[in-house]
Amino acid sequence: MKLSIALDRYDRHYPFFDGTVTPPEGVELEIFQVGQSQNWRDGDDRHERMLHGKEFDVAEFSMSSFLMAKGRGLPIVGIPVFPRRLFSQSQMWVHPESDLWEPSELVGKKIALSSFQTTLSLLAKGDLKFYYGVSWEDIDWLLTTEEKVKFEPKPGVNIKFLGDRENLGQLLEAGEIDGFFLPHPPKSVTTGKTRARRLFRDPQAEEEAYYQKYGDFPIMHVMTVQEELLAREPWIAGAILKMCNQAWDISDSYYEDPNWSRLAWGRHAHEEQWTRLPGNPWRNGFKENKANIERFIKYSHDQGLIDEPYEADTLFAPDTLDS
Repeated sequence: MKLSIALDRYDRHYPFFDGTVTPPEGVELEIFQVGQSQNWRDGDDRHERMLHGKEFDVAEFSMSSFLMAKGRGLPIVGIPVFPRRLFSQSQMWVHPESDLWEPSELVGKKIALSSFQTTLSLLAKGDLKFYYGVSWEDIDWLLTTEEKVKFEPKPGVNIKFLGDRENLGQLLEAGEIDGFFLPHPPKSVTTGKTRARRLFRDPQAEEEAYYQKYGDFPIMHVMTVQEELLAREPWIAGAILKMCNQAWDISDSYYEDPNWSRLAWGRHAHEEQWTRLPGNPWRNGFKENKANIERFIKYSHDQGLIDEPYEADTLFAPDTLDS
């Protein structure tokens, strides 16, 4: 049988693209390099094409949109593989000349997001409230992207659609916004045409403390499979989990060569990660990530994205729950 899989172009996915991952016997993999907001070899809008177009059998998917989709009974099932992870602290940006240095100083400010439900947005708002004790409801949120899954915002929350993500640098310079929470700063910032700095003086130290408290690296994306396919071929979820673990191991071996990356100190950064974030921050499997998943469910319910919290094990293929 043929199995189509849509992935972003991370180092841990190279083994899928170059064919060094071993598929199950009798299975031919069709690997599509599909971005979400970026247009890669096989296009963009990966999440929509998986959920609404059903173009792929298996796809990397937004964790936040996945929780919302499952809460609405949409026919995709999770596989406990988490190919994208980010801490929120490094994604909080303000103007270099501002006096904003702490989360508590964001109260009453205007902060831009991609969309309200984007996983980084979900994580950052949740961390503000439950980790830093700063109510996200007391911040004005400006959105640059339309919501992928419709929802009704909580009463009293100030959310406005701004649009034009690439104009955020100019808006920050002009003082029309106070900051933005984005994993990809606008090009005017990355090229130096406009200025922005991270909120925290030492975001890595903040993230290390966060990791020490929770013991995990926050999930951004999850692998998903079409429910109809899984019902016919229940072995697929376990096979995907096994292949992804193999791909992660292969990609780790890349860094044994100190010049694999064009980053002059890439090998040093790789070694430092394992020292500062012990216990394998990239581990897959349900049991190892249950607390991480439950935190996202809590955040999603608190932000009005899902009506009721639900058990984490209901999200994933049954034969992967022992992983």
